[in-house]
Amino acid sequence: MPFRSFNGRVAAGLMLAGVVLAAAGCQSVGKSLDNGAIKPDAPKAKASELRAYCPTVTLREGTAYFNTYAKGGQDDADKLIYQAAISEVTRDCSRNDGTLTMNVAVAGRVVPGPLGSAGTITMPIRIVVVQGSQVLYSQLHQYKLQITSTTAATQFVFNDPNVSVPLPAEGTYQVYAGFDEGPPKTAKSDGAKPARKVRKPKKPAAPAAEAPAQGTSTSLSDIPR
Repeated sequence: MPFRSFNGRVAAGLMLAGVVLAAAGCQSVGKSLDNGAIKPDAPKAKASELRAYCPTVTLREGTAYFNTYAKGGQDDADKLIYQAAISEVTRDCSRNDGTLTMNVAVAGRVVPGPLGSAGTITMPIRIVVVQGSQVLYSQLHQYKLQITSTTAATQFVFNDPNVSVPLPAEGTYQVYAGFDEGPPKTAKSDGAKPARKVRKPKKPAAPAAEAPAQGTSTSLSDIPR
């Protein structure tokens, strides 16, 4: 019967199309098409790598904001040039030959103040890795950002991809990120010179026994906030 013959041909055609699509799908595994050229896909992460230890990143207290004022206008809201604020921090980790390498990222925004103007600003961002009270990595970056608007906030993303420390036996590392303005500046005097002190000569003291040499190390308290 013609009707049955037609159905048979349609069914055969559909089956053939399904086979072709399935074959094409099998051939495309592990490859992607980009401008007509077939390229291999990026390697997939192993389950062991996803479960591997990667230290968390936090903001130290008092390091999430950074204000810049006009000369002589410190802490005067009317003389604020801009305020930078960090809103997000994150990282990813890789391991190689006993070394843990992290790419630490910091995101935030800069809001112009009453004296804000277009141009390039510099923000001091420090990345630190500690183990207990021992500092394993500390790097201060002078991150430059171009400001084009004086009425709207400017978003920024900074990252330090070269945070390398020894691979820990246990998860005992902590990563800090934040603004670091350095130690507070002391107020200058009114110009009067201090009185000169007269030192009396001291008698030479008997030589003391030499103390054993000690290794120097940086502690978390040595890093200015």
